[in-house]
Amino acid sequence: MKRVYVNEEWCLGCHLCEYNCAFANSNLLEMADLKGKKIFPRIHVEGDDKITFAVSCRHCQDPICVKSCIAHALSIQDDVIKVDQDRCVGCLTCVLVCPYGALAPNEKGIMQKCELCLENKCGQPACVTGCPNHAIVYEERGVIA
Repeated sequence: MKRVYVNEEWCLGCHLCEYNCAFANSNLLEMADLKGKKIFPRIHVEGDDKITFAVSCRHCQDPICVKSCIAHALSIQDDVIKVDQDRCVGCLTCVLVCPYGALAPNEKGIMQKCELCLENKCGQPACVTGCPNHAIVYEERGVIA
């Protein structure tokens, strides 16, 4: 299965992946409509002055987040871990157990995570298409635990 991977050595820490992600999942007509607003991307840039990298869901084969969700809001559908936002109670258990730091609450306190832009018809994840340095790729590699 294809997944999002980051080549840290190419990441500039520009946060454009976050803006492209937030826009692709926002239902807004123009990216400029995000200006001045707090964004809630499903990918996050981490790091310091020496190295930066984007963090997103790895869609693990045996995901502890799904097993730990007390509301059964997380599920695996076609090898993609999805969040049923109507079921999520915002308890943050999934945030605590995810070894990659891939989940975060949205503006309503409901969990969200990368779902590979499969619902928003981008063709590939928006973070990949919006990365100016090609540090984020969407490709098939080995299996993630």
